[in-house]
Amino acid sequence: MEYRKIIKDEDDDHDVASDLESLKGKSHTVAASSNIALVGAGSNERTNWKRKGVVTCALTILTSSQAILIVWSKRAGKYEYSVTTANFLVETLKCALSLLALTRIWKNEGVTDDNRLSTTYDEVKVFPIPAALYLFKNLLQYYIFAYVDAPGYQILKNLNIISTGVLYRIILKKKLSEIQWAGFILLCCGCTTAQLNSNSDRVLQTSLPGWIMAIIMALLSGFAGVYTEAIIKKRPSRNINVQNFWLYVFGMAFNAVAIVIQDFDAVANKGFFHGYSFITVLMILNHALSGIAVSMVMKYADNIVKVYSTSVAMLLTAVVSVFLFNFHLSLAFFLGSTVVSVSVYLHSAGKLR
Repeated sequence: MEYRKIIKDEDDDHDVASDLESLKGKSHTVAASSNIALVGAGSNERTNWKRKGVVTCALTILTSSQAILIVWSKRAGKYEYSVTTANFLVETLKCALSLLALTRIWKNEGVTDDNRLSTTYDEVKVFPIPAALYLFKNLLQYYIFAYVDAPGYQILKNLNIISTGVLYRIILKKKLSEIQWAGFILLCCGCTTAQLNSNSDRVLQTSLPGWIMAIIMALLSGFAGVYTEAIIKKRPSRNINVQNFWLYVFGMAFNAVAIVIQDFDAVANKGFFHGYSFITVLMILNHALSGIAVSMVMKYADNIVKVYSTSVAMLLTAVVSVFLFNFHLSLAFFLGSTVVSVSVYLHSAGKLR
């Protein structure tokens, strides 16, 4: 009996030891898994930061170079190429990029009701309105440079924040915060301050026609943006690339009509690509990729990134214009740019709250 008891006690001790070893093994496994999870989380965080950095730099470069490339594409103060053909190629390239994105989605996920190109009349009948608005806005951005320089254009372009905010309130019934309304007031003050001119009899650098064109562009851009958002949110499950595709298709159609009305003789006699240069090609690529970059910001980054990109782009455009176009970087412009940057940040902060 004692022998059996001793054997039983030894077996119990062996079981306890085995349990302890098992617990140690599990603890080591849990610790290793935790370390792997921490390493994985750190790696994902670094990847996200890298992605945000790339997207931010891309959007900043594209935004700041947009006005510079338009001005630089001029020769002796005139556009030797047809601006309507340039706009047509921008819409064509954006349409091709949307189709390329859809092709990748079809390959990875298959064709579904939400990502197929086939549509109905009720779905596409709303796209001609924003496409027409963008047509007039994009054409105006070429002619406004007869009254404003590249840095001034970057400043005045922020007026579309005001038009977008007001139209949000009217069309989408979205309430604006007090911070956003304060941002609107600061934005107006900043745009005016940046345009102050102390070297001539004129108080503002930009003449009245330039201000009128800037306000019209802001209204067109704001209304088109709000209307497009309303269309997209009407069917949120629909793939954004499909909706963009149909928007760009109508954009191509309207720009083709603009070519026939405005530049038919020039295109027929001199050719579609007459007057094009390397800078013109870069400008077209810039306009097409800018929309893609904004979409990537909304997907991979956040609205603050867009705010910082806009602010840095204003100053970067001014600095580059000093060397390319002999732009005079005045104290008024610097202060106005700073006020505009603060107002854009307030608008974003008010929206986040």
